[in-house]
Amino acid sequence: MAETKTQPWWKNAVVYQIYPRSFQDSNGDGIGDIPGIIRRLPYLEELGIDAVWLSPVCRSPQDDNGYDISDYQDIDPMFGTLEDMEQLIAEAKKHHIRIIMDLVLNHTSDEHRWFLEAKKGKNNPYHDYYVWRDGEEGTYPNDMKATFGGPAWEWVPELGQYYFHQFSVKQPDLNWENPKVRREIYDMILWWMKKGVGGFRLDVIDQIAKEPDRGITNNGPRLHEFLRELSRETFQKGDLITVGEAWGANAENAKLYSAPDGSEFSMVFQFEHMVMDQKEEKWDLAPLPFVKLKKDLAKWQTELYGVGWNSLFLNNHDLPRIVSRWGDDGKYRKESAKMLATMLHGMQGTPYIYQGEELGMTNVRFPDIADYRDIESLNMYKERMAAGYKEEDVMESIYAKGRDNARTPMQWDASKNAGFTEGTPWIGVNPNYTEINAEAEKKDPDSVFHYYQKLIRLRKEYPVFLDGKFELLLPEDGQIFAYTRTDEDAALLVCVNFTGEDASWSMPEEFRGARTLIHNYPGEGPEGTLRPYEAFMLYKKK
Repeated sequence: MAETKTQPWWKNAVVYQIYPRSFQDSNGDGIGDIPGIIRRLPYLEELGIDAVWLSPVCRSPQDDNGYDISDYQDIDPMFGTLEDMEQLIAEAKKHHIRIIMDLVLNHTSDEHRWFLEAKKGKNNPYHDYYVWRDGEEGTYPNDMKATFGGPAWEWVPELGQYYFHQFSVKQPDLNWENPKVRREIYDMILWWMKKGVGGFRLDVIDQIAKEPDRGITNNGPRLHEFLRELSRETFQKGDLITVGEAWGANAENAKLYSAPDGSEFSMVFQFEHMVMDQKEEKWDLAPLPFVKLKKDLAKWQTELYGVGWNSLFLNNHDLPRIVSRWGDDGKYRKESAKMLATMLHGMQGTPYIYQGEELGMTNVRFPDIADYRDIESLNMYKERMAAGYKEEDVMESIYAKGRDNARTPMQWDASKNAGFTEGTPWIGVNPNYTEINAEAEKKDPDSVFHYYQKLIRLRKEYPVFLDGKFELLLPEDGQIFAYTRTDEDAALLVCVNFTGEDASWSMPEEFRGARTLIHNYPGEGPEGTLRPYEAFMLYKKK
């Protein structure tokens, strides 16, 4: 469907997330980089995506994988130079791809020049860029805890003060109450916009309006005031896609975040559907409550219809591979990867594909904890081993939920290191790369890659994907996820068997004789029984 004046381009777009460290190495140091991404732009254009979201590439000490920025207006040498970034933006444009940057506006690195100045004295002009409280060493301002463990306060003896940090001790929180901080941020964003970036993903953006004296971290009283000012001063001056990461988002406040007037963001990432298969902690595994999942996804589809916009995702750099998590990464790997894609891409919203998802890449089972790199997994391993857990149980949790599952190198071909690097990769390659890789899948017309390519093409071809109203069918069925999308001209039926067993299915009368748009088994949309992980979309003009 062609872009119209009433619909922003990003409503009809598909976004591809790249974790630069693991995508493509160009210089043999074992770490992916920006020149490597430039080399792979033809592949991304062939897939059909419209924009690339880059996980953080700004200069950083890498205490938290680049989410601790020491210079917003420079590129970390690990990934290349500012000139490389400028070249990426320019080259991507030639391939009809926009570049989305990952920005962290809640905190900086403690090595950022603002914080180095802030520590020089209470009268320093940068001191109030951060959140400080007077106190005595050993007596914290309150009992707030940091997300990464320990107190949320760190003592600075030369000042006789504590600074506040919601994450690592090396990630001091910015003071958004200070208008000078906000102005610095806006000027920096405008600088990137002038360089031609196509949008921004805003990390933990719902935490900028924190009020630590009241124990408030996310959804603070001034949050939407700050976001509207941010948008007015920056985003609304360009034709951008903006997506806020908001773990505290619900369907009600998402209407504010993604209001059609563009007063805040294009959309938010919310995570209700991604935490259903765990107990109190993510490491304590639980079965997926499938019926609850369907109703939750349906809720977001119906409540935001016409008043907001959904982001659609099942994978990212912090989540395990979805085909291993909710599909079957063995016998039915291809079928279940295609099923999950069908389920997601039929919904209203902007889909996000995480690198390798379009190949059906799987979780990895490294034999030893020494093979893992993720600080979260390594800390959990130490804590649980010290607490007397069985090592095999701890490793099973890491195999299921560890973030390194998403961070093993992109599997390009069957050559050494999957074509990712000529050096030693920073983290091991999944051993199944000899079977699962881009080169092999591009040659196979029945591959997961070609299925994603077709889904992306269908979303652009049929307006019902953009505007159709969502209705959940069979809400209590324990195997089938089926829904319709309907607009003035046409109706779309999306039906998937979410399980590895046959499922009874009766075709709705109004879709008999409808055209099959896509199907992950040979033949037309079936009647009577759905095979394991079977999925299809039917289309009918009114």
